[in-house]
Formats: sequence, structure tokens, C-alpha cells
Amino acid sequence: MNPYILAILLFGLGLGTTITFASSHWLLAWMGLEMNTLAIIPLMAQHHHPRAVEATTKYFLTQATAAAMLLFASVTNAWLSGQWDIQQMTHPLPITIITLALALKIGLAPVHAWLPEVLQGLDLTVGLILSTWQKLAPFALILQINPTNSTILIILGLTSTLIGGWGGLNQTQLRKILAYSSIAHLGWMILVLQFSPSLTLLTLLTYFVMTSSTFLVFKLNKATTINTLATSWTKAPLLTSLTPLILLSLGGLPPLTGFMPKWLILQELAKQDLALTATVAALSALLSLYFYLRLSYAMTLTMSPNNLSGTTPWRLSSTQLTLPLAISTTMAICLLPLTPAATALLAP
Repeated sequence: MNPYILAILLFGLGLGTTITFASSHWLLAWMGLEMNTLAIIPLMAQHHHPRAVEATTKYFLTQATAAAMLLFASVTNAWLSGQWDIQQMTHPLPITIITLALALKIGLAPVHAWLPEVLQGLDLTVGLILSTWQKLAPFALILQINPTNSTILIILGLTSTLIGGWGGLNQTQLRKILAYSSIAHLGWMILVLQFSPSLTLLTLLTYFVMTSSTFLVFKLNKATTINTLATSWTKAPLLTSLTPLILLSLGGLPPLTGFMPKWLILQELAKQDLALTATVAALSALLSLYFYLRLSYAMTLTMSPNNLSGTTPWRLSSTQLTLPLAISTTMAICLLPLTPAATALLAP
């Protein structure tokens, strides 16, 4: 892609998110989300592969539907209450419709079906943008409206953690596994949103760090299936030995960074007398942990010559910039001791 066009599209992505962050009026927030969607669509379809074009079309239709729902709900809210302010939502009907529209935008279950299909058709770099940056603007709006309907949030959260766990079990495509991982993590964030918005933000940032690290590892190895991972030791032996730690961090095992948000969320849910919800969420984390363990097994315990379906690649030197990978990997593995500092920084 022409570097000037790429710069304009990335600027559009940043500007769309910033407009949504800065807005207090629903029309301005909607405009920011639309700019965000329109800026990423050329990036998604840049390789002109039929699968990428299909994924782009699905993404566009889904986001257009969510944006139409958002606009409809904000107009309904203005009609019922006489004002457009995002933080002054009072009527339960527009709040519910907007919550569902934003859930569709970020891919929460049960409106999640588009996310694995779209992510599967994309390049790993654009997939990383879709899994991280594109979640920021809708989450900013969810945090601002702070939905008062606790039942719908808990249903969305629990459904997402369970579907994110079950859906990834029988997948062999890495991008689909990461999509279901995204759904499960979003479920954890939504569960605790009404009780501790700062904890939702902490979970979102931690998820960004771990997901960035995972995507960059797969990009370095040019891996898109589990079988390809089995040959990664020939390219980067040290990174191959560290990758299971990143994956287990995504699964939430101590003493890795990913344990921090899950631990704090379960603690908060128990404090709110939601012991059953906390138990179901903790059990659903075991489902996710299983497919992370599958990836770890494929990378470290399956040597290439014994794996008939994997072929050993040429050991060509990678041209990928490794500094982001080094920083995100270190953060994804080692940040657990900083939990008190993180909670103090994000305390209201």
C-alpha cells in the first residue's frame, strides 16, 4: 500500500477514536465510530484476496448495523428525555439498545458470530488492530453510559466467557482461536463493568498487552494454523520457549500478568455477593485455558520431524521490528508484582 494512503488511513483511525473519546454528544460519538470503521476497511481489503474481501464485507455490514442501532437509540433518547448528552442517559429503553449496539460493535456474545469469521480472513497486523484499537471507542462509550441494567450486563458477560471458551476448543486456525479468546476476555470486562469501571479499564489494557504479544509472535513465525506452530523452533528457539508463558498469561495462570485482572474481578464479584456468577466465570476460564495449552503443546512439545503435517521452513532472517514484541512479551509475563501499583493508579 502507498505509504501516504497508509498514513491517512492510520490518521483516520486515530482521529475517529479520539473524536469518540472527546465527545459528550451522541451524534459526535456516532461520527467518530463511523470514521473508525471507514478508515479500517481499506486496510482490511488491501491484499485483494477473496477471503479478505469477504471478511471486509461482513465487518462493514455488522458495523453499519450497530451504528444504525446506536443512532436510532440516541434519537429515541433525545425524543424521550429532550437531550443528547451521553452521560445523562435516564430511560432504560435507549440504554438497553445502545448497550446491545456497542456489544455488536466489539463482538460480545450472543452477537459475536461475525468476529471469528472476519478475523480469519485478515492479515495478522490488521487482525491485531481489529482486536485492540477498534475496541477502544465502543468501550469508552460503554464506560460513559455506565448501564444501570445490571441483568443484561451479567448475561452478556457470562454468555461471552462461556462461548469464548467453548468456541475455541475445536479450532485449528490461530486467528479464530484469538477471536474466541477476545470474546472470552470481553465477557470478563463486561461482568465487572457496573461495579468497578476502573477494573474494566485495567483488564482491557492487560488484554491489549497480551494479545499484541501473541499476534506479534505469530506474525514473526508467519503462523496461521496450529501445525505451523510446531515448526517455529527452527526460526526463533528462545521466543518459542517464551511463547507458552504468553499463552498461559492469556489463560490467566499465576504468576503471570494475565492472572491479575481475573483475580481482581473474581474478588470484586465475591464482594458484590455474586458467588455463582464468579464460579461460572472461573470455570469458563478453564475452557479457554485448554486451548491455550493446546497451542503451548504444539509449539514446545511437538518437534517438527515427528509432526507429519508440518514442514520445516527455511531459516530466513525476519524483517519484522522486534522491539514491540520484546516490550509486550515482557509486560505479558512479568507485570503481576505491579498489581498494587496498577490498582492504585486506576482507583477512582
